[in-house]
Amino acid sequence: MNYERIKEKLNILADAAKYDVSCSSSGSNRKNKTNGLGNAEGIGICHSYTPDGRCVSLLKILLTNYCIYDCAYCVTRISNDIKRAAFKVQEVVDLTINFYRRNYIEGLFLSSGIFKSPDHTMERLIQVAKKLRLEENFNGYIHLKSIPGASDELMYEAGLYADRLSVNIEIPTKEGLKLLAPDKNRKDFLQPMNKVKNEIQKYKSERKLIKSTPKYAPAGQSTQMIVGATNETDAEVMYTATYLYKKYNMKRVYYSGYIPISYDSRLPAIGTEVPMLRENRLYQTDWLLRFYGFSIEELLNKNHPNLDSDIDPKLSWALRNLHHFPIDINKSDKQLLARVPGLGMKSVYKILHGRKYRKLNWEHLQKMGVALNRAKYFITCDSRNFETKDYTPAQIKYKILSTSQTKYKNTLSQQLNLFG
Repeated sequence: MNYERIKEKLNILADAAKYDVSCSSSGSNRKNKTNGLGNAEGIGICHSYTPDGRCVSLLKILLTNYCIYDCAYCVTRISNDIKRAAFKVQEVVDLTINFYRRNYIEGLFLSSGIFKSPDHTMERLIQVAKKLRLEENFNGYIHLKSIPGASDELMYEAGLYADRLSVNIEIPTKEGLKLLAPDKNRKDFLQPMNKVKNEIQKYKSERKLIKSTPKYAPAGQSTQMIVGATNETDAEVMYTATYLYKKYNMKRVYYSGYIPISYDSRLPAIGTEVPMLRENRLYQTDWLLRFYGFSIEELLNKNHPNLDSDIDPKLSWALRNLHHFPIDINKSDKQLLARVPGLGMKSVYKILHGRKYRKLNWEHLQKMGVALNRAKYFITCDSRNFETKDYTPAQIKYKILSTSQTKYKNTLSQQLNLFG
């Protein structure tokens, strides 16, 4: 093995893979029962955080950065003058095993540029996963980035060896995709998603009857959208995400702010990167839709097509709907409590549990971890009521932002004093 050449390939193809952010905790339960290598149970992906706060590691690379397409937003586009490289199937297998043995990684995230054809590329990705599972007895986490346009047969085979599959939708709107990637067709992205969804449902049904049914993509599927390469609104981004969640049972939709990589008149100018704050607001909205009972129309619509940059989506909604507030902490149901700014779902459950034994007051709420600097404008409890009727939405917003800035300055001052 030419180690210098392998190292060079690794530098090139790991760097090219950094633009793909669709990584999460595995959610898989592939156990190691055969004295093999690795164990995906409870283990996630490189440089990502699991729901319980653990940071996990992954070998995240492209099989190759050669590509037959010329998508304007992609660093591996055929017209880009970049250094190209390609791994052999066995090289990726060896790297994964060697890195795992050295405790560098807990799994593999493998993507690729498209060379020759979607099916040819997908076959190579599957070969890597198949060799790891069958020849190396590797039971760690494997996430394969499925290739748009790959056949149903290959998508089925991929799910037998990978814990998670994903097909990046890439651009949120059909019009944006047609503008920036005219050689690609939206249906080529949706067809593999549909196949994976159907096979997962089939596996779950058969598993109830036959326990020995081979696992199929036990960690589900995810996708990623590039935000800001076209002029789509936040509403268009989130409406697409909502559709993907409902139609294809996505585990996660990821939002990646476009990073200008080369000049193209169809793209934003170099140096005008999408603010990370926009990504953050999209993820917050995603969370509200999936776990807090909000509908997309409540958060984003024709009258409010973009998210506020200075306040989070829940606070923005509350200020636009003050007629729903204040609510009584000791009487309101879970759905109403979840809509109060400053109340996370953990706090909501604590409130529902605690009020079974006594009426809750401000002191109780503070001990529960409720962010009273926000919540107090929208709730009442078993204490002197905090009157909100005298405040306009603009005044409440100003007070909350002022309090947050003061708290931040005090925290920063305390930290600086520790080193002073």
